Amino acid sequence: MSTCAAVSRTLDEPLAGTAATARTWLLVEQPGPWGKQALTQSRLDAALGAELERSASAHGARVALIRRPARADGADGPAATPGAPRRVFLARTLPGNAWIRTALLAEDALGTLRDLDFAALDGDRGPAALPAGWVPYTGDPLALVCTNGRRDRCCAVLGRPLAARLAAMGGADVWEITHIGGHRFAPTLLTLPGGYAYGRLDAVRAADVLDAVRAGRVPTEGCRGRSTWDAPGQRAELAVREHTGEPEADALTVETVLPAEADRTEGTARTDGTAPAEGAARVGGTTRAAEAVRADPPRPRRWSVTVAHRDGRRWHLTLSEQTAGAPRPASCGAEPGPAGSLTVERIVSAAHQVPAAAGTPASPSVTHP
Repeated sequence: MSTCAAVSRTLDEPLAGTAATARTWLLVEQPGPWGKQALTQSRLDAALGAELERSASAHGARVALIRRPARADGADGPAATPGAPRRVFLARTLPGNAWIRTALLAEDALGTLRDLDFAALDGDRGPAALPAGWVPYTGDPLALVCTNGRRDRCCAVLGRPLAARLAAMGGADVWEITHIGGHRFAPTLLTLPGGYAYGRLDAVRAADVLDAVRAGRVPTEGCRGRSTWDAPGQRAELAVREHTGEPEADALTVETVLPAEADRTEGTARTDGTAPAEGAARVGGTTRAAEAVRADPPRPRRWSVTVAHRDGRRWHLTLSEQTAGAPRPASCGAEPGPAGSLTVERIVSAAHQVPAAAGTPASPSVTHP
């Protein structure tokens, strides 16, 4: 039987606009086995995992477990030493304000993660909202490869060898991660602090991606999108990059994501390109409410998206959700369903607007998540 990744690759299912949505990522080192729902099915205290997941998801954040990669010979990574401290990372992915803070916590101190104020972190205080003990991370970019075979075998079969190769090559701080969405695009990679996700990578292409990330650039080949934005925002940003050739990671911001005129009675306007409400359908993502859209879609959904450059340029895009091609499973063992993708119908360049001088509000202002 074909795997979900093999079917998706054969169908050449589009990658753009399929990244998980998260403005903030909390990563907790947890060696050892992971279950399908790793936050509550691992050696991490299940009550703590469930509480972190609830509090994070309410404020545009995601929590995942990480561990050091297996060795290139296939042996497991470093074993957990009882009582050994755990590395934790908190990453914010906003353009122009992307950062990582890290801490080393004793195993019996992981409960202090309950003190994280995700609402404050999502506001203006940023790192200042963190408790004492969190320090700026100054190492290589974080390279997080999804390897949780209990969620989908493609992640383990394809992801673990990639993580091992990247760790052996150096130049990035490589970790295995429990889940970043999109099993069928395995092997998948998330880079932080920028938040760009990639799919269907081999070691050579992944190394090229990490070289670019270190230089502050965004390769668009194989890119699924920036996790800061929802699916239409991700697709629109990548379309503008392809249209203009803009490589700099922090040059573009998704200003608005609105239902297109014909669809405005069917959706809620978002004015910052960030995540839809919990349960909203996402194309190619992990939200299960998308099944309802698949079941009987009356017509393609459409969005109007505005993408801004830091030099004042803007582009207005119209996107539509299209369902075409042969059915494919979203993950191994799932029933095949219609494959949805986001199509860019048009890109219109707006009149150039010079950015405001320092200390003067821009007009119109950019609303950041």
